[in-house]
Amino acid sequence: MNLDEKMISSQMLHKGKILNLRVDFVELPDGNIASREVIEHSGAVAVVPITDNDEIIMVKQYRHPMQEILLEIPAGRLKQNEDKEDCAKRELLEETGMIARNIKRVFSFFSSPGFCNEIVHLYIATELTYKEQQLDEGEFLEVVKVPIKKAVEMIYRGEIKDAKTIAGILHVALKMQMHLTCDENF
Repeated sequence: MNLDEKMISSQMLHKGKILNLRVDFVELPDGNIASREVIEHSGAVAVVPITDNDEIIMVKQYRHPMQEILLEIPAGRLKQNEDKEDCAKRELLEETGMIARNIKRVFSFFSSPGFCNEIVHLYIATELTYKEQQLDEGEFLEVVKVPIKKAVEMIYRGEIKDAKTIAGILHVALKMQMHLTCDENF
C-alpha cells in the first residue's frame, strides 16, 4: 500500500528566531489534496547528566506554552552547523554548570512528527565536575538532583511531563535494570 504524500506547493507563513511556520499542500495516496501545517525547527539536544550517586541533574523552569513550571533534563536548540555533541556539552554547562568527562549519544527521536520536523538528539553525561552555570540572557531555572528511581516514580505520578525528559529517564532506568553501563548502546 502506498502511504506517501506528494508535495504540490508550500507557503511560508512565519519566519521566526526559533521556528518557522509553513503550510504545505500535498496530494494524498487516493489523489485528494490536503494541507499540512508544518513547524520547522533546527533540532535540539537533550542531556541526562548522571552523578556518581545515581542522581539525575535536572532543571526546573517555567514553560509559557504550558503555563507551568516543568522539571526537565538540560536541553537546547542546535545552532546552525553546530556539532550535536558540542551542543550537548554547551547546554549542560549553561544550564547546570557541569562539565562531563564522559558524554555519549544514545539515540535521536522526533518530538512531534504530526506537525513539527524537530529532531532531538539524546545524550548521557557522566563523570561530572561543577564549573559554573552560564545561563542565557532571559533564562531562569533552578538546578535539582533527583535519584533515578524517584525520577521514574515522578513520571508515573504525573510530576514529570516533558517528553524528552521522560525518554531520557526511562532509557537510563532501563539500562540500570538490565545492568548495562551508560557506555553501552542498545
